[in-house]
Amino acid sequence: MSQALSLYRKLVSLPGGRWLYGRLICFKAPYFATISPRFVALEPNRCAVDIRDRRRVHNHIGTVHAIALCNVAELTAGMMTDVSIPSSMRWIPRGMTVEYLAKATGTQHAVATPEQPAVEEASGYAWPVRVSVRNDAGDEVFRARIDMWVSPRKAA
Repeated sequence: MSQALSLYRKLVSLPGGRWLYGRLICFKAPYFATISPRFVALEPNRCAVDIRDRRRVHNHIGTVHAIALCNVAELTAGMMTDVSIPSSMRWIPRGMTVEYLAKATGTQHAVATPEQPAVEEASGYAWPVRVSVRNDAGDEVFRARIDMWVSPRKAA
């Protein structure tokens, strides 16, 4: 089990544990702090993260900014990948394709799932991850396909 998943499972049952987990992830990867993520679920092959509708994530027309949606997509996909691939493998995002489907208002709910199961291979491979972001009404406002490059960890 990955360290990220082990820590999540320890913290999730504690009062404020989801908030603390988000803060710890943002400490490790500071740019994600701009969206103040709240982890809703983290398990192999699925990660769900919410971001609240606040002024700091708004664009000039008062909706959630496109890049804030990209940030939550990358965070959600990355964390799902981290807890899903074999421990002998590592990952890095290699590309992202996004679609803006509607104005994003209110809390945004991102869910990342893989297109196929992760495998352990001697060479690297592209592992596509789908992210869907929905508003409180359940309407999909944004979707992304992120290609993760999964490869063997370097020998210590």
